[in-house]
Amino acid sequence: METDPALAARAALAFWRAAGVDMEEAEAVFAAKAGPASPRQRSAGPAASPAKPAPPPPRPRPKPGAEDPVASARGLAAAAASILDLKAAVQAFEGCALKRTARSTVFCDGTLGAPVLLIGEAPGKDEDEQGKPFVGRSGQLLDRMLAYIGLDRKVNLLISNTIYWRPPGNRDPTQGEIVACLPFVERLIALAQPKLLILTGKAAAHTVLKREDGVMKLRGRKFLHQTEAGVVNAMVMLHPAYLLRQPQQKRLAWADLLTAEAWLDDLGVDRTR
Repeated sequence: METDPALAARAALAFWRAAGVDMEEAEAVFAAKAGPASPRQRSAGPAASPAKPAPPPPRPRPKPGAEDPVASARGLAAAAASILDLKAAVQAFEGCALKRTARSTVFCDGTLGAPVLLIGEAPGKDEDEQGKPFVGRSGQLLDRMLAYIGLDRKVNLLISNTIYWRPPGNRDPTQGEIVACLPFVERLIALAQPKLLILTGKAAAHTVLKREDGVMKLRGRKFLHQTEAGVVNAMVMLHPAYLLRQPQQKRLAWADLLTAEAWLDDLGVDRTR
């Protein structure tokens, strides 16, 4: 037979009261538990006022190029009034991820105001270490090649790239990296206004001329490249790094040099011999 818990509790209270124990507090607890719950007890109580959300942390000011790299590059490039200004703008630019892994910003080398501007693709290990374009094996070959037609970076030649930081492992630059640097490339050509623009290799030719033809179809031809400051004569040559891998193609490179030499003669460009 089951015992009613309430009756058992009352019997226990009565026993201890009869034994002389003060049971007022116990009886009060028992009465509170046994009695009907008040409306206030039945309710969950007034809802607590919601805590005000913490204000968001202040948003850090983005570095130049951190949010919209192409727009930032365009703004920085347009503000450059000289090649030295442009060099400083490139060094301040943070919109190309390659800068985070490269040792140096490799912008240009040679003579400011030179009649010939040569543009390659991206710096390699030697260029990253020295901070100058075309100083490794391919650069040394390039210097020897150009010397045959009287071009010297110390006298009448300015050299740059379409990418200013070494890609990790010398991988090909991505399209995003190319377009982030392109405003600086275009501004350099406009500021330099060379008598002749020489583009070495497929990557430089595609980036500047915006053509998809293979380098073998582009080399040996004369182009008129439109810049914001006017039209520039342009031509494409085989990249010296390609010639190191394919030495049998040096005869084509020699033909490119003869094309450049004849064009420079027609343009009246004085050169060292």
